[in-house]
Amino acid sequence: MWVVKLGGSLCTDALLPDWLALLGQLGGGRVALVCGGGTLADEVRSLQGRWQVGDLSAHNMAVLAMVQNAYLLHGLNPALQPVCREVDVLPTLRRGGVALWMPLELLRDQCDATTNWDVTSDSIALGLAQRLNAERLVVIKSCQVDEQLSLEALVAHEVLDRNFAAQARQSGMPIDLLSREQGGEMKSLLLQGCRAH
Repeated sequence: MWVVKLGGSLCTDALLPDWLALLGQLGGGRVALVCGGGTLADEVRSLQGRWQVGDLSAHNMAVLAMVQNAYLLHGLNPALQPVCREVDVLPTLRRGGVALWMPLELLRDQCDATTNWDVTSDSIALGLAQRLNAERLVVIKSCQVDEQLSLEALVAHEVLDRNFAAQARQSGMPIDLLSREQGGEMKSLLLQGCRAH
């Protein structure tokens, strides 16, 4: 079982349908798909800055941005199967589907260690992968990803959120970072379980 995190910025990218078709065709029974908040989450940051609302409100708004984008993905590819509870991910995969996670369970009534901008959808996807004991996490970014850079360097370059590298070190699972143009790499991963070279 794999968790695939699709960057929210891809929700306005012409390649989005191709990515969804690939994951829908080859990810059945294996992939739990997580979508980032993208421009909707960017608007949350802007509104928080304008009105100075607390991190708890911003966190809940950003989680709902992820949910809205997941509905977009489902609208574009109805074969993706929405799941609102983590416990429903594995049963969906056992039925041969691609589980499209709607992270409503992450809405909070009180602040905790995750209700801040150090933890964005990248770390949220990694957390899901850890809780589900996934074999692999694949993070698909709209920007170029330099494969020579460490996770710490990618955090420093703001490709990944500030929490990601430390959390990844604890996970022990393989993590692949792909850019928007690397659909062929993703196809090789799904077919062979390894990176194409």
